[in-house]
Amino acid sequence: MKKIFQTLCLLLAATIATACDNTEENGWLPEITVETIVTTDITATSAISGGRISGNTESITAFGICWGTSTEPTINDSHINADGSPETFAVYMMGLTPGTTYYVRAFATLASGTVYGTARHFTTANEDGEEGSEDEIQLQTYLWPEGNMPTETNYTVNNGNYQDGPDFRPNMVWYPVPDGVEVKGAVMVCPGGAFMFRSPNEGAPVAERLAELGWQSFVVNYRVRPYTMEEGSLDLARAIRYVRSHAADYGISPDHIASVGFSAGGILCGDEALHFDGLVNGTVLDDNYVPDALDEVSADVCAIGMIYSFYGRLSVSNNNVDDLRAGNIPPTFYTYGTEDPFYRQFIANANAAREAGVQVEEHILDGWPHGFGVQGEWTTWFDSFLTQIMLH
Repeated sequence: MKKIFQTLCLLLAATIATACDNTEENGWLPEITVETIVTTDITATSAISGGRISGNTESITAFGICWGTSTEPTINDSHINADGSPETFAVYMMGLTPGTTYYVRAFATLASGTVYGTARHFTTANEDGEEGSEDEIQLQTYLWPEGNMPTETNYTVNNGNYQDGPDFRPNMVWYPVPDGVEVKGAVMVCPGGAFMFRSPNEGAPVAERLAELGWQSFVVNYRVRPYTMEEGSLDLARAIRYVRSHAADYGISPDHIASVGFSAGGILCGDEALHFDGLVNGTVLDDNYVPDALDEVSADVCAIGMIYSFYGRLSVSNNNVDDLRAGNIPPTFYTYGTEDPFYRQFIANANAAREAGVQVEEHILDGWPHGFGVQGEWTTWFDSFLTQIMLH
């Protein structure tokens, strides 16, 4: 038991060390949050964009926007520094090409690296007089309207131990299927991190790989500590509803939506499927929440990927067959390594799901530890599993 505890501590420490790895360098940054604001005044050759930065802004040495035709521009591309306060700023992009789609991100540079906001994309006006516009379906979508997010946690001050500040808004980031690749469906990607943070190694790299395989992929930035797992589950349910309501825009069937999660992210996927699916809405946690039109859309998924994870709560699998059967959970894909400290719990959970009548596919990786992320062949196996579930 002591050895298992030491292993868990090492795994957690290793994951925390990369938790803020959204910079040009693999270092821990002072806590800041960068948001890219809406693009306006779009002409054939110019546009206005900007950002909002919160947190330890005193450490910032430069801030502004960068843009280009690739989906994730950096300061190595076209960029301009802003003046004034980093809390809210706007600047002009000049010299754009007519009729071209651009991606823009706000950035903030510190001594330890550069932090970027999520990209927004827009198309400049063409030479025939057609107006430019920011594309309606953005790469980042906030999940709740301001002032109407169901919550049971009163969070007002970041004591330095939380990944997100009190002004964090749950969101999802879309990783589109590349041009020329057949679209099969959608996958909601939930990174792990012990509900303390969202590991970047289990977010964007996974979504990019699944997109290459034909799945419109969405990294769900759900609420973590000090929020509860249940609040995060509502964020995932909301993201599923949004994708289903925009299925035609994403080129998918509304019934072809799956979720995949890593460690705590998989537990979140399971909790959503067991307790927050269908038409369950935020009033189950917050009496002050006002349901809206999106709450009339089902939050069901047609399959779940448990990547070194299980149905249950943090560190404890729920192997009660009656509970799993009553939850009417969808077909479930498990993959995990034999050197994972939760190895036996994964086996027991998969067996319980089978006994509950759930369609289960299981892949055991000999000698693999916890936290392998996108590495290995499991994405190919998961692709085949989803294709069988959705398209056959």
